[in-house]
Amino acid sequence: MKKRNLAQRTAFLLIGASAVITFALFALILGYVLIKGMANINWEFLTTYPALMGREGGIFPTIIGTLVLTGVALLIAVPLGVAAAIYLSEYTKGGIGIRIIRFAIESLAGIPSIIYGLFGFAFLVTFLKLGFSVLSGAIALALMVLPIIIRTTEEAIRTVPDDYRQASLALGATRWQTTSRVVLPAALPGVVTAVMLASGRAVGETAAVWLTAGGALKLPFSLHDPTRPMTLHLYYLAAEGLSLERAYATAAVLLVLVLVVYSLAIFFRQKFGMKRR
Repeated sequence: MKKRNLAQRTAFLLIGASAVITFALFALILGYVLIKGMANINWEFLTTYPALMGREGGIFPTIIGTLVLTGVALLIAVPLGVAAAIYLSEYTKGGIGIRIIRFAIESLAGIPSIIYGLFGFAFLVTFLKLGFSVLSGAIALALMVLPIIIRTTEEAIRTVPDDYRQASLALGATRWQTTSRVVLPAALPGVVTAVMLASGRAVGETAAVWLTAGGALKLPFSLHDPTRPMTLHLYYLAAEGLSLERAYATAAVLLVLVLVVYSLAIFFRQKFGMKRR
């Protein structure tokens, strides 16, 4: 009995210590970046154009570039990802073909982002002649976040009780009506979470857009215009030694944006979850 209690206390201490260490590392990174960056953030920094390659001025075009790239990528990836998740969870019964598809999805999730960038440069920028543009960068980002949307949405759909489906079918609904009007609304919190997780991944990506979106410090007025997201701007500021102060400030804005995205994911998940209950 004493050995069992000792093992239980030891496990509890280890788990608690892991949680504390994880939170401490998160707080350390967050605090360090914010302390170093917030001193250089003001309204002018957020709303003006960069000057002298970023040594002066603000980051307004890079904020817009980040939002546009992420938005277009989600417009491409969300319909494809949700449709694929519905097919895999509701309309298949397994088999070697489905196992191959699932393996491909898992493989896509593990591919380094630089590979997506190289593919985008070779196929989208060069072969399709889309050039360095918002469209090229958004397609590369869409390919990157597609596995996240598929896996998270599929898991959410699978958590919907079979009783919902059986009751709908018993009332005379078709398979598609059951899926679209019963299953998907019930799985909506998970779908929203998938979209928000994909948004956070897209916002923080550098390598893929480095080789596809270009690096123009100007506003993109069409899908064929080049753009520079905040991650790429941060890389240039830090790697080329242009301005570490503005690099930290850009990192702080980017970090806050990512935190807002993930906070919205938690909020909408809880909100839709409460409505479901």
